Amino acid sequence: MGRRNYLIEGVSGSGKTAVCHELRRRGVQAINGDRELAYQGDPSTGEERNDIVGLAVHDHHLWRTEEVAAIAADRSQPATFFCGGSRNVATFVHLFDEVFVLVVGAAELNRRLDARPPDEWGGRGRVDERALIQRLHATGAGLPTNATLIDAEAPLSEVVDVILRRASLAL
Repeated sequence: MGRRNYLIEGVSGSGKTAVCHELRRRGVQAINGDRELAYQGDPSTGEERNDIVGLAVHDHHLWRTEEVAAIAADRSQPATFFCGGSRNVATFVHLFDEVFVLVVGAAELNRRLDARPPDEWGGRGRVDERALIQRLHATGAGLPTNATLIDAEAPLSEVVDVILRRASLAL
């Protein structure tokens, strides 16, 4: 919904949802892609799948590309931030003026995952999911390339200030 569109990515636990909430609190158009655009689907065809379980959920976490394109095409807002991750990002990354990747160190990532409830991805007791998150964190696999890295260990307000400055939005 913006004349300029931005993607905020990062591994699970890097702060994408928190940034989305803070952007909205400040009156900025922000889409929580993991909650508003996501579904489980075949990464090759995009076909929706209802039989995905376990760690495979990560590899089949897709965004509805038509909805992403429609929101990005709406120019009624100065900017729209799409927050979250998807395995089909390569099919729509060209719609964004800039991609931000939130970065945290391993200790901070583990602290954040420790604070998650057991019913959340990578939360307490979800050992296999946490191991996957830690592996993705260590390798950077699946994250968009040519992105602007944002230190997400800073206080949330500062992280969002940096993103808004980078996007030339003073709110």
